[in-house]
Amino acid sequence: MNLKETAAEEAFRAEVRSFIDEKLPEEISSAPTVGVTIEKPLLKKWHKALYEKGWVAPAWPEEYGGTGWSATKRHIFQEEAAKANAPRLMAFGLSMVGPVIYTFGNEEQKKRHLPGILSGDVWWCQGYSEPGSGSDLASLKTKAVRDGDHYIVNGQKIWTSYAHEADWIFCLVRTDETGKKQEGISFLLIDMNTPGIEIRPIYTIDGMHHLNEVFFTDVKVPVENLIGEENKGWTYAKFLLANERTGIAGVPESKRRVALLKRMAAQEKDGDGGTLSDDEGFMRRLADLEVKLTSLDYLNLRKLAEAAAGKQLGPETSALKVIGSEVAQELQTLAVEAIAFYVQPFHRDQLMGLVSQNAVGPDYASTVFSNYAFGRASTIYGGSNEIQRDVLAKGVLGL
Repeated sequence: MNLKETAAEEAFRAEVRSFIDEKLPEEISSAPTVGVTIEKPLLKKWHKALYEKGWVAPAWPEEYGGTGWSATKRHIFQEEAAKANAPRLMAFGLSMVGPVIYTFGNEEQKKRHLPGILSGDVWWCQGYSEPGSGSDLASLKTKAVRDGDHYIVNGQKIWTSYAHEADWIFCLVRTDETGKKQEGISFLLIDMNTPGIEIRPIYTIDGMHHLNEVFFTDVKVPVENLIGEENKGWTYAKFLLANERTGIAGVPESKRRVALLKRMAAQEKDGDGGTLSDDEGFMRRLADLEVKLTSLDYLNLRKLAEAAAGKQLGPETSALKVIGSEVAQELQTLAVEAIAFYVQPFHRDQLMGLVSQNAVGPDYASTVFSNYAFGRASTIYGGSNEIQRDVLAKGVLGL
């Protein structure tokens, strides 16, 4: 992997900057990030701009709407988007189920679902975790029983991010209980408007509604919505998780946090007549995290380059999740320390723009607590870091 920019790549960087300057309005770049992204209407506006440019799915093959960019060009785009504070697009369609559909789905499934994912007109959520089946995902109990041309689905999913806003859910279900637990799982696509689906909100410690419980009661799902072969869903699930790991590292988001922390350090007082940028201890901690983030960035790029070269990503991608989530948490903790007592006036209605009075403290303080509180879960969701270390120990180190 060669990251030295050619003249063509330098020209591409200029093109990206020009596009972002033209198409990323201030209302989007300055919108508060709540959970993993900004509010849906603004996010869809940015998604649509990227779609119209043909840049919405850089990792997809060109035949399905991808860009055909090299790993270096993808790095350049991510870098410039992070510098401009462009929001991260919702991953469930573009980074998760989309690649599963174009890799394992049939032609009808590709024609039906890929256009809506690319355009942003159809939103997806992920039906994986269940009560008692989080890190041990293969122990899931949601059943799908074949009945003619349909599966009848009964069970429950939990921690389902943005299910209340999703049009479809990609769901792991149990279709066979006779063999090994991994061998009896299938991968279904389910319309969220199907009768028998109930969504109940879960309010997280930041006071916001990102997560949900999803209940399935005699939900009829057409057999045509099965991806690949029945009882082979674990194969597709592992493929999806490997792709998710390259995005779950959260490098662009952490780069934004580093930039924000530098802005905070230049303004927040150190209690000794200067600012935090004069505090050697604070700046050393920030520099250490920036070094970790740079290392993570190169590791992530290496994996992206391998995937672009046709190499199947394996258990080593778990390192991206472990390092990425821990760096993010450390940056969020440092932000709390930086704004000190301004972290306390956090109020949900203020963050959501539901009150008219001015916020207490500087503008950058408004989301620090919510991001810190929500970020406590980052070492758990997407596969807990303890499990990821087990994966690395077994699959990479051979322990």
